[in-house]
Amino acid sequence: MTFINPKTDYAFKKIFGSLDSKGILISFLNAMIYDGNPTIEDLEIINPNLPPKITGLKDTYLDVKARLADGTLVIIEMQVLNVEFFGKRVLYNAAKTYASQLQKGQGYRMLQPVIALTLTDFEMFENSDRVISRFVYKEETTNLRYTDNNMELVFIELPKFTKELSQLETLVDKWIYFMKYANTLTQIPQTMDIVPEIHQAFDIANQVNLSADQLEDLERQEMFIYDQQGALLKAVKDEKLAIARQLLDRLDDETISQTTGLSIEEIRNLRSPRI
Repeated sequence: MTFINPKTDYAFKKIFGSLDSKGILISFLNAMIYDGNPTIEDLEIINPNLPPKITGLKDTYLDVKARLADGTLVIIEMQVLNVEFFGKRVLYNAAKTYASQLQKGQGYRMLQPVIALTLTDFEMFENSDRVISRFVYKEETTNLRYTDNNMELVFIELPKFTKELSQLETLVDKWIYFMKYANTLTQIPQTMDIVPEIHQAFDIANQVNLSADQLEDLERQEMFIYDQQGALLKAVKDEKLAIARQLLDRLDDETISQTTGLSIEEIRNLRSPRI
């Protein structure tokens, strides 16, 4: 079997946001938000696109959006590229989702909590080794939670998940492993197959169930992502080289290496450029 990459926009929406995905999404959100506990029993998958209600505001495009049985809104986004100001975009989308709930004449009591769940294929928080990070409003000194703490940001950083297949124990482990490695597998691992919702997710991700046009669209999307990743890496490398060139007359090679992250060999090449 060959599985599509669930980290691509098309595949993520097909697996978690289609009409047949309710059970899959419930299991996935219980794992990612509620540590595998069956907190969510029901939800409604709704249109994730948020057109601006006020002239001048930006459109908001999310991968999946759901309303839980208690009214809580969950917006889910899979982000592959570490684009500039991505953190601000996450906060903007959460705040806009929260504010856009009210219609004219409705009171603030109608506002329901919003959870923004973001999966990244890059590290957002370099000073933390946590795979899952949660952010809420708290008092800075005492950590007292804000009384009406109705917005929560949850991040899952896939590169920080390092467990092997034989080490998967919890529902959380299995779903994160699915997101990170599904497209590299040739069969459904038995330890994951025992979870009905994950089995169903693999069935949806099986390329044999896609048309030729769907596979072509998916391939184009993946190629675009690879191209953009290459462009971002080149931009970062060029910036490091520019900084290193400015330091050549001031610091030794080892110090420049520690400052920029470039190798000693790369710095030596800068000192003795090839003709």
